[in-house]
Amino acid sequence: MKLAAIDIGSNAARLLITEVSLDTKNAPLFTKLSLVRVPLRLGFDVFDTGKISDKKVGLLLHTIKGFVNIAKAYQVTAMKTCATSAMRDAENTTEIIAMIKRETGIEIEVISGSDEASLVFENHIAENLDKEHSYLYIDVGGGSTELTFFSNNELIFKDSFPIGTIRLLKDQVSDATWNDMKVCIKSKTKGYKTVEAIGSGGNINKVFSMSKRKDGKPLSYELLSDYYKELSNVSLSDRMSIYKLKEDRADVIVPALKIYISAMRWAGSDQIYVPKIGLVDGLVHHLWNMQTQSS
Repeated sequence: MKLAAIDIGSNAARLLITEVSLDTKNAPLFTKLSLVRVPLRLGFDVFDTGKISDKKVGLLLHTIKGFVNIAKAYQVTAMKTCATSAMRDAENTTEIIAMIKRETGIEIEVISGSDEASLVFENHIAENLDKEHSYLYIDVGGGSTELTFFSNNELIFKDSFPIGTIRLLKDQVSDATWNDMKVCIKSKTKGYKTVEAIGSGGNINKVFSMSKRKDGKPLSYELLSDYYKELSNVSLSDRMSIYKLKEDRADVIVPALKIYISAMRWAGSDQIYVPKIGLVDGLVHHLWNMQTQSS
C-alpha cells in the first residue's frame, strides 16, 4: 500500500510518499519513496501581518496541485494533509482551506500543537532504543516547538510552545515564553532516568548531515553548542557559501540550534539522536493505523 502525507509548516511544505508492506511477523515496514520540500515560508507573512498574503496563497495552491499530481503518479491509496503553526495563527485560514478544497479536492486539517507532538510520537522511535534512559522528543519548526517525554515505555507528557525558528528571527518570542518551556522541561523530567534527546525537523537533520556521523549515532550537546557558536559568528552569505546551505536553511538553522541546546540543557541531556523523522512520517504512521482499523 502506498500512502502520502502533506505537512504545511511555517517554513516549508512537505510531501512524503511511503510504501507500507508487512514483514514475516505481520509488522508494517515503512519505505520512503519520495520526499518533496517546498520552502513556502508562510510564517514570514503570518508572524508579521497576522495573515497569509495573496502571493503566498497562490504559491500554496500551486504546491498542493503539484503534490496531488505526484501522488497520482505514484498511485497512492490514501493521503492526509495537515497544517501547523502558521495556519493555526493566520486570520484567513478558513478561506484558504475552502479554496484549496474547491480547487484540488484536498482537505487541510489544521492541528493543535498537542496533536502535532502526538503525531511526531507516532514514529515510536524511543521504543527501539534502550530502556535504561528516558527520552525527550524535540520537534522544532518555524512557528513552534513540540515536546514529548517518554520513560519506562510510557508517555509522561507532551506540550507545545510558540517558540519557532521564524518567530525567533523576527524577535517574537518573549522571555516569559522561554521561561515557560524551561520550567516545563525541568519540572516534568525531574526524577526520571537519565534523559536522552530525540530531534526531529529539517534543521537538526541538516546538522546531522554536516557532522558526518553514521546513522544511528547521536550528536553530543557540546557538538551542537559548537555549531551554534560557529554558525552564529558568520554572516548569512558565509553560511551559504562555507557550509553549502540554501538560504531558507541558512537563516533558520541558528535559532533552531538555540532551541535544541536549550531544551537539552534544561533536561540534563548530553546527546541527541537524529532518526530523520518528522511530522510527515508520523502522519503516514497515523494514516496506516487508520487504514488497518477500518479494513
